[in-house]
Amino acid sequence: MKSRVLGAVLVGLGVLALVFAVGLGFIVAPKVERLPYDMERTQSVAEAPNATFLQITKGVAKVNTGTLRSTVTVQPDAKATAGLEGSLDGNALVWLVGQEVVRTDTNELVLAYSTSLAVDRRTAAAQTWNKQWLDTGNDRQSVKYSGQIYKFPFGTERRTYDIFDRDILTTKPASFVRTEEIQGLETYQFTQEIRDGRQQLPTDRMQVLLSQLTPGAQSGEVVYNNIRTVWVEPTTGQYIKVQEKQNKVLKADNGQSVTILDATFTYTDDTITKSADTAKSNRQRLNLVTLWAPIGLAVLGLILLIVAVLMLRRSGNAGAGGAPARHAKSDRDETLVESRSSD
Repeated sequence: MKSRVLGAVLVGLGVLALVFAVGLGFIVAPKVERLPYDMERTQSVAEAPNATFLQITKGVAKVNTGTLRSTVTVQPDAKATAGLEGSLDGNALVWLVGQEVVRTDTNELVLAYSTSLAVDRRTAAAQTWNKQWLDTGNDRQSVKYSGQIYKFPFGTERRTYDIFDRDILTTKPASFVRTEEIQGLETYQFTQEIRDGRQQLPTDRMQVLLSQLTPGAQSGEVVYNNIRTVWVEPTTGQYIKVQEKQNKVLKADNGQSVTILDATFTYTDDTITKSADTAKSNRQRLNLVTLWAPIGLAVLGLILLIVAVLMLRRSGNAGAGGAPARHAKSDRDETLVESRSSD
């Protein structure tokens, strides 16, 4: 009797464990692999030693050389996120992003921009949103973001992704190259090449450059090249390391040309270490919910069901073996009664 009760209890527990395993795998896991609304502010620093760069100070444009430091800060905008409507509501997150580039010897500001954009909470790809803006130092302008910008999707695959470039305001493909271990993490390396792109500068800024760097020119353009390489932790989609080999040349209509940027920016060791540590922690939490917990519960459920079946079968066999004995005793009793009656 006790075996039957215990077996029935184990059946219930086994089924419950399997139900939880399925729930974690198909219901909870997809919700976990999403950017949280309370995402913490992140900051990445890259440096470019021996760089050639344009610097405009008090209206004077000059090409200098030295080491540049770029700091990019990404933080969620809770108020703007709460105001998202339609298909973006619940599926997107608004980011406020800012970048400052300074020369390390004087700490003078060389370049700065700020922007606001909406990204998909799972893929981290930019979404269509009518309140996106970009401010490069003059005023805010409307911008149409698309593709990946500061992060890759959860579950990054070994394929080509489009990465948005702020200088040419469009996406270019970034191809998977290989895997590489960084700080004990397996990362996917992607490379994007931009050749002969055109950067649009405000009219007043272009006139300053032309008049001071290419005297006599009436018009010109900035030709932009960049080889961008990103190393991504595939489970989380986080950038672990980024390198950009940037080159910009001012080409005037009178035949003159001046290099206004020639720099290779690479994440600092401190940024790489922090990125790797964060990715490791996030990956462990994701794997626990999306992989190990469902597998563990499924295995536990199967074990409980197997034990329950064995116990119920043993209980049934025991019951079947005891019945003939009771009948035999009854037959003996009847024989004794008959014998006594005969006496």
